Amino acid sequence: MPRFEPFAGLRYDTRRVDLSTVIAPPYDVIGAEERSRLAAQHSANAVRIELPEPDQHTGLDRYANAAKQLEQWQEDRILLRDPGPCFYAYRMTSPDGHATNGVIGALGIDDRSAEQILPHEQTLPKAKSDRLELLQATGANLSPIWGLSLSPGLSKTFVRGDVPDVHAVDADGIRHELWVINDPEAISAVRDAVGASPVVIADGHHRYETAHAYRRGLGAAGVAPGRDADGSGPDLVMAFVVELTEEQLEVGPIHRALAGLPDGLDLVDAFSSWFDVTRAGDFDGRTSSALGEIGALALVTPAGAWLLSPKDGTPEAAGSPLDSSMVALVIAELPDHELTFLNSWREATEALTSEAAQAVVLLRPVTVDQIAEWAHAGRRMPPKSTYFHPKPQTGMVFRTLDGGR
Repeated sequence: MPRFEPFAGLRYDTRRVDLSTVIAPPYDVIGAEERSRLAAQHSANAVRIELPEPDQHTGLDRYANAAKQLEQWQEDRILLRDPGPCFYAYRMTSPDGHATNGVIGALGIDDRSAEQILPHEQTLPKAKSDRLELLQATGANLSPIWGLSLSPGLSKTFVRGDVPDVHAVDADGIRHELWVINDPEAISAVRDAVGASPVVIADGHHRYETAHAYRRGLGAAGVAPGRDADGSGPDLVMAFVVELTEEQLEVGPIHRALAGLPDGLDLVDAFSSWFDVTRAGDFDGRTSSALGEIGALALVTPAGAWLLSPKDGTPEAAGSPLDSSMVALVIAELPDHELTFLNSWREATEALTSEAAQAVVLLRPVTVDQIAEWAHAGRRMPPKSTYFHPKPQTGMVFRTLDGGR
């Protein structure tokens, strides 16, 4: 069963910095404007190492610069290491009161543990190479992968009602709270609960596969990865593990935006090959927001909006009934174009209004049951099929592979 270990985390000294000014979302949801805003908040904001830039003064490339800054923050005592291995109970509470409770620890990726770690989504090669270079340079897991535990009652082993050790509020008003778990009995309870059932990777597939690639690279170089008892080493990767229940998760769709298509292309006709297409109204912003709110599968262009209903045979041709699979059939048949991914219908509306996109395809969210079903079957959904929200923040805790030695 999965190996799940406590580790001595590296955390911001909140006597020196306001945690809200130094945390950042995961790298893959940060645009250029957002990165600049975060970096301007504090000279030690986590975005500077999670999504680094080259140092123009020293000539260091972006990865070497991230490693330098991580080391400097430790020397300056902005980051302090916990004195011993811990688990970290982590709660994210949205402004509407919905709370996601999980626990951060080090999840095994050695050959025996990996059999019980179930990825659910395919990955994109470019993102993996970027994360691998960052891991090689920093020797650290900067943000956790997100795992879903099939162990019933897991939350009872770590959910806390007392005052957190640290807390922060992000730009979306989401409250992030962290409790250090260092009691031996509590550590054993969490380790045993996570180790009792397989773990499905919900988010962070690139970081998970990067950890595997890094470990394989050590083996190819003749370096034994090792199984350190203190939660350090490349046999493990930092993970935020949540019990797989509907009440713990908010799963949203990832919409598709199309640009660079030739003038005169009839997208309605293109989608009609695989879908029954029904006009839903004109495009005025209200239509796309209404379709997004109800979770419809729809094509939206400046000329209007159309509901999409898969024709008989479309799921079979796509290999699954997932919207991401079926829409991919149409996208693959289009002339050369630019495809981007959007995490909300608001972004989709903005992309059309600003003419950044010629069309958007609104997808329906995948269910928690579908995620578990696909993972158990050993199948992976197409890339960008699921969007989990809220996002664990980079900077709540870091894990270095050397454990501080």
